[in-house]
Formats: sequence, structure tokens, C-alpha cells
Amino acid sequence: MLILAKEPMPGRVKTRLTPPFTPRQAAWLAEAMLSDSLHAMLAAPVERRVLVLEGTAGAWFPPGIEVAPQAPGTLDERLAAAFGLCTGPAVLIGMDTPQVTPAVLAPAFAQDAWQGCDAWFGPAADGGFWALGLAHPDPALLRGVRMDAPDTGARQRRRLTEAGLTVRDLPVLRDVDTAADARAVAATAPQTRFAAALTLLTQSGPH
Repeated sequence: MLILAKEPMPGRVKTRLTPPFTPRQAAWLAEAMLSDSLHAMLAAPVERRVLVLEGTAGAWFPPGIEVAPQAPGTLDERLAAAFGLCTGPAVLIGMDTPQVTPAVLAPAFAQDAWQGCDAWFGPAADGGFWALGLAHPDPALLRGVRMDAPDTGARQRRRLTEAGLTVRDLPVLRDVDTAADARAVAATAPQTRFAAALTLLTQSGPH
């Protein structure tokens, strides 16, 4: 399993949370959501766990996970390079869905997950995607897909089906990009580190 993420540094992550949050607050929220994602990966029944990171791992990084540097380039190129680290079935998620749990990911990790299935696709509510699993990780399946369009998810899924792959879908999740997203996701996943961080910020002010 792979997680593609940025080091949670002020001014470099979750900039669309500013305003209403300060860059430091936005980075703190990013750290919380990344921590949730990493712990979901730790709890998943997988053989290998890799954080594909832009930046340096800090105190937020738990043991039991490999760290690999992100490749340079556009998002499609970075995603492609991440899958290039794998030789067998792999599932990749980002750091934008702190509500993800092993139960949400379970279909892609079941014993029969790859029987009659070549890819798992997790659509995002904003038109993108939050998860992608490939039975045979081929970077060419991602390169050239425009990642900043309202229909990015549809474009990526179409790339898979046009390559002749059988695709199964995971549940739709909402990415945390804006303050409205943050409130909505925290409300649906109040047990997360992210929800606790958001509550602390809204109750106590600057962190």
C-alpha cells in the first residue's frame, strides 16, 4: 500500500484552508489528516507500507512504514513514479481523506480482491479520486492524465477501462481541501485525529 503526501509545513500544504485558518493551522490540520491516513495503512492487511513523501518525515511519522522520496514533476508523473516502486498489486491513497478506515479499504484487500479485477478506483466527491489500486502497476496508466480538472476522476477511470482493465469501485469520499470540506469530513468522522485537531482549533483559536 502507498500513501502519496507532502510534509506538513506551513505555506506548503492545504493552502486552500487559508483563510480562515492560518498557514500554521492549516499545516497542523494536514499533519492530523496525514496521521489518520498513515494509521489506516498500518491497520490494513498488507505486506508492504510505503509513504511516498515530498519533504522529510517528522515526529508525526509512525514506525512500521517505509519512506520513499516523491519524484519531481506534475501530479500524474508523481503518481506514476509511486506505482513504479511496486512489482505486485498495489493500492495508493493520498493524505486528503482522514476519514479513510481499513473497513473502507477492505474490498481492495480481501482475499478475492484481484479475482476478475485489474483495478480498484476510489472516486472523490469533487470529481477527482482518492484511491487507485492496480493489479499490475503500470506507470503509463497515469502519465498524461490531467489531474487538475473537474472530471479528473472520470478521465483516470476512462484511462483504465480503455486499457482493457476490469475496474471495481470503492466508496465515494470527500477530500479535505476547503474549510467547508474540513467541517463536513470531521462531522462524519468525529473519532479521527483530524476531527480532534479541528475542534481544538475552532474552540481555542490559533495553534
